[in-house]
Amino acid sequence: MLTGSDLLARVKELGDVSKSDLVRGAGYVSTKKDGAERLNYTAFYEALLEAKGVSLGDGGSQASGKGGRKLSYTATVQGNGNLLVGKAYTAMLDLQPGDEFEIKLGRKQIRLVPAGAEEES
Repeated sequence: MLTGSDLLARVKELGDVSKSDLVRGAGYVSTKKDGAERLNYTAFYEALLEAKGVSLGDGGSQASGKGGRKLSYTATVQGNGNLLVGKAYTAMLDLQPGDEFEIKLGRKQIRLVPAGAEEES
């Protein structure tokens, strides 16, 4: 499997060929158990992006410690009127299914206070 400048040179050399021929020509091919050829498009495109200087990163700076989007700490009211707090946020707070909260409404704000907890000032 070609990487870096070798990959870029090979893609340029192959010119206007099909995507499958590009992937095959760069060596991103493996063999299935039944002997059939498997083209590894994802690995090819990731290597191509890296070769062009686009770093996909390792996700080390994300709060959840997993891949995906970074936490924005904002929420948007959905079309059906629901306000969704995602799994990444509930995981950060170690919330479990069944945990209950009191909903406190203020001027242009919503506060969720764990049921039975003393509210902070």
